[in-house]
Amino acid sequence: MENITQTTSVTKEELVREKLKAAFNYNTYRNDVSELASKGLSSGIQQSEANADYTRLNDARMRRLDKTIRVPEKIEERFRNFQGDQTWLVITESWCGDAAQSIPAMNKLATLSEDIDLKLIYRDSHPELMDAFLTNGARSIPKLIAIDNESGNIINEWGPRPSAATVMAENYKAEHGNLSASFKQDLQVWYNKDKGLTTIQDLAELI
Repeated sequence: MENITQTTSVTKEELVREKLKAAFNYNTYRNDVSELASKGLSSGIQQSEANADYTRLNDARMRRLDKTIRVPEKIEERFRNFQGDQTWLVITESWCGDAAQSIPAMNKLATLSEDIDLKLIYRDSHPELMDAFLTNGARSIPKLIAIDNESGNIINEWGPRPSAATVMAENYKAEHGNLSASFKQDLQVWYNKDKGLTTIQDLAELI
């Protein structure tokens, strides 16, 4: 994919402040994904059978993760004792398998602290926001943007995959060029075994 010139940090912050007005909470996102899944649809501009199938699968994945994710005691204590004022703005789409595996962990952590507000926004409806937060020139999701609410500064970014999965993908690309369907299946197996733990450990470094 051709690299897209990124905006300056000041422009990013102004853009984020504007886009937060269109963002929604996790419950709204989950209800939206479930409704899309029940109708055989997906979020995003381009509708396809594949995206609809991924949306149905992701709805089931998130429903399971919402019930089963466990936060290690030390990390839970860290979030409960966090004294700050952050918003986590996450760029996503209903069909994204990485998002379905990571966003429930984001929500689990955000609910532990009164000082972290989780908001979500759809990538394809806000391309200018996505293009300000590319990963190696690509519009990869999910992308979490951590904002300090007092200063309005962007203080951190995370995504599109947890650290261990990122290493897996980079190693596979180095050897094979592109991520194959077989690799993506193996990645989902890894996610299922990891149960959100690596994402939780990564996100603990944001506070």
